[in-house]
Amino acid sequence: MINTFKETSLHKTLKNLYARSSNGKTEIQKDGMIYDIYTEEGNIIEIQTQNLSKLLPKILKAHSLHRKCTVVYPLSETKIITYKDKEGNTLSRRKSPKNKTIYDIFRELTGLYPILLDKKFILEVVFTTTEEIRTKTEEKIQSENKKRRFKKDWNKTDKKLIEIRGKRLFSKRQNYLSLLPENLPTEFSVKDVKESLKTEGKGNSILKNVPIMIWVLCKMNLIIFTGKKGNLKLYKISDEK
Repeated sequence: MINTFKETSLHKTLKNLYARSSNGKTEIQKDGMIYDIYTEEGNIIEIQTQNLSKLLPKILKAHSLHRKCTVVYPLSETKIITYKDKEGNTLSRRKSPKNKTIYDIFRELTGLYPILLDKKFILEVVFTTTEEIRTKTEEKIQSENKKRRFKKDWNKTDKKLIEIRGKRLFSKRQNYLSLLPENLPTEFSVKDVKESLKTEGKGNSILKNVPIMIWVLCKMNLIIFTGKKGNLKLYKISDEK
């Protein structure tokens, strides 16, 4: 098997599910790349659980060869954290308080905005319940990606799919613009978007993503900067179709 050394159970499960549904083959070397799934129509499907921006060179290569590309991004609406000892025995299991919403996708799209509206590209967000496996260690350690502020006595060793709760496709301008609240004025600020989302009952986990959502939508030319009102930047939805 090619390119699967650090593959999580979540990635492998989704890869096999999408390969079966598309009559595709997995881990195919083609075009100087290794594709997660190569479909019978000659298109590609990539399963990416994080760092979507890393896929840009592969997608551009596929597009240059007129291959359609679907990126499948599993978004954990609910995450179960399971601690195990080094023998694999379960020590504890709890529900994580940190759960993602559809607005979290924009943090993953900052490096993909040039191709998000390409006719050969589809982003498929899969809403999931996942289980994160953490294996206890004898000493406190740094994570493999070196991002921990403080060392901890466990290491993340796997992520598993428990349930697929739904899906949402993004390929057209309205798919992205639909995440803006409906009651915005013609010209609006980040503050206006946050206030409107609050009236719709959206919580802080969503509101914190509003600035990055506005940034990505601007880069996609779906909204445009129109000026300032005091210290607030104003935007409006682009007329381009």
